[in-house]
Amino acid sequence: MLESAETELAAAGGAGTLAGMETTTTDGTRKKRLGVVAWIAIIWLVIVVGAAILAPVLPIKDPINGYDYLNTKAGLFKAGHIFGTDDSGNDVFSRVIWGAQASLLIGVGSVVFGTLIGGFLGLFAGFKGGIADTVISAFFNIFLAFPQLVLALTLVSVFSPPGSSSARWSHRIGIVILAVGIVSVPILGRITRANTLAWSQREFVMAARAQGATDMRVMFREVLPNVVPAMLSIALLSVAVVIVLEGALAIFGLSIPAPSPSWGNMIQSQISNPNSAPTVWMVPSALILLTVLSLNYLGDIVRAKFDVREAAI
Repeated sequence: MLESAETELAAAGGAGTLAGMETTTTDGTRKKRLGVVAWIAIIWLVIVVGAAILAPVLPIKDPINGYDYLNTKAGLFKAGHIFGTDDSGNDVFSRVIWGAQASLLIGVGSVVFGTLIGGFLGLFAGFKGGIADTVISAFFNIFLAFPQLVLALTLVSVFSPPGSSSARWSHRIGIVILAVGIVSVPILGRITRANTLAWSQREFVMAARAQGATDMRVMFREVLPNVVPAMLSIALLSVAVVIVLEGALAIFGLSIPAPSPSWGNMIQSQISNPNSAPTVWMVPSALILLTVLSLNYLGDIVRAKFDVREAAI
């Protein structure tokens, strides 16, 4: 599934006209500014992230023990519940806010892990070349030979099997972050390596080497800052993919253990009878869709701005 992020990144170069509007500065150069859609995406992500962070202090119902036995399976705007209730009478609005906390933590945490490990390996491989590049690239290729979903399922199943006594919220979320982070290492590493190969041959890098700068200084002071935009772009796309991947893990019972909510396990809870309480799976599905679209669009914008910046050098 993470392989799709690389394909989207390759196609993102043509999204420059959608990413924003162009204005001409006083010196005659063109400067892109964010368009309306980009600001909508940013505002949406701010709302989702803010709600997830502030969930403990928001005036919302208990997502686990807020049973309303008189209004189970309520629809939209029924009995004081904006998004209705589930089979047990728990408020769906409250559960999607707390579920955002788990889903975003998994998405961001695993991508940060993958970016740190894969980014360093890709940076080192692309800069050093030779045997180091061959070995690290072979490592990436071996991991990419496994289907990402299957590898993630295997890792979570081994370290925290469903129904085990250790499958509590904090333990399971750490295992899922680690498993999906390992899965994301090769794709993030390959993107970093490819960009490092291009930037390490630029004139200013050659000049720094000629002046006697050490390899570590050149790699982190000259090359890394220019590789970061591409890493950020693929990271945004990867967060979107991981949020969807969390939903896939939930279907197999390997995401956040019930009754703690996540967007994925809320959808999974209604698979057997989707018409019983449709808002339980429809609302988190809509939130996943909007969040993934926002992250993909902003990733395209970062990539478009990176392309313009690189073309001007």
